[in-house]
Amino acid sequence: MKPFRYERATDAAHAVATVAAHPGAAFLGAGTNLVDHLKLGITSPDLLVDVSRLPLDEVTELDGGGLRVGANVRNADLAAHPAVRARYPVLSQALLSGASGQLRNLATTGGNLLQRTRCAYFQDPSTPCNKRDPGSGCAALEGWTRYHAILGASSHCVAVHPSDMAVAMAALEAVVVTLGPDGERRIPVTEFHRLPGDAPHRDTVLRHGELITAVELPALPWAARSRYRKVRDRASYAFALVSVAVALDLEDDGRTVREARIALGGIAHKPWRAERAEQALRGLPATEENCRTAADAETADAHPLRDNAFKIPLVHNTLAAVVRDLVPEAPGRLEGAR
Repeated sequence: MKPFRYERATDAAHAVATVAAHPGAAFLGAGTNLVDHLKLGITSPDLLVDVSRLPLDEVTELDGGGLRVGANVRNADLAAHPAVRARYPVLSQALLSGASGQLRNLATTGGNLLQRTRCAYFQDPSTPCNKRDPGSGCAALEGWTRYHAILGASSHCVAVHPSDMAVAMAALEAVVVTLGPDGERRIPVTEFHRLPGDAPHRDTVLRHGELITAVELPALPWAARSRYRKVRDRASYAFALVSVAVALDLEDDGRTVREARIALGGIAHKPWRAERAEQALRGLPATEENCRTAADAETADAHPLRDNAFKIPLVHNTLAAVVRDLVPEAPGRLEGAR
């Protein structure tokens, strides 16, 4: 590990000013991802500014019924928060599906959003990777691609974003609040992460020295009818092959979709808001056939790689299964969904 200087921030403004003034500086929160990368040689900042003790560790009510989640709120605490469990169950479920109990006790809301891909080639400094070493190439294109993207990828990068929490937040239309050298910004979480294009080393739209201070969840009364499902190779401590976050607003008949919020994980460089699927479901009964039609619309532009074409039918099946769980009284009960 390359030697680095350590400094503890006294407040958010101090942290921002310190990192902004040093091109080689980085923020340090819980360190559950960053410390691994320091050990592997993936990143080598010369200054770490510790923001883990800043007073950004509360969940508070917003005017109008939403919640403001401090950037240092631990994943375990957010998942267990009574307001989150009651009003945004999809978020609680997504958090509990990630990592392990020990890591959830340490990992923070801000850090979860900023975690980097678990692509095996990104984490292996002996292989070319445009995300780790811009311009070096992408070893995954001709390599093992079971966990890689089917949507939104480019010839420069086919990695996927690993966060479960961020997928749920995309469905909930959360807003990331930041503090930077130019003041505060509010960034919809669906615009926070980037598709790779020709610059896959840039995961987010954050500028150097810009610090996440909070995430705001808007008031969405029908988000109480929401669910997260994660399909993975083993039952715990594994990243998603495909995940689906759904919130549904139903008509008075209890089966027709008035409004839907759908986001997908494990399939793209960022949490994927499934707007085509949402549009396809609006005004229709929540049947298995309609769910599969919606999934067809969302994956119409998919470009699977050698090892991951299975993700397309897996998206179809998982979306249908989640909606079945949310609308058990729908016609046919989505009997074929698994």
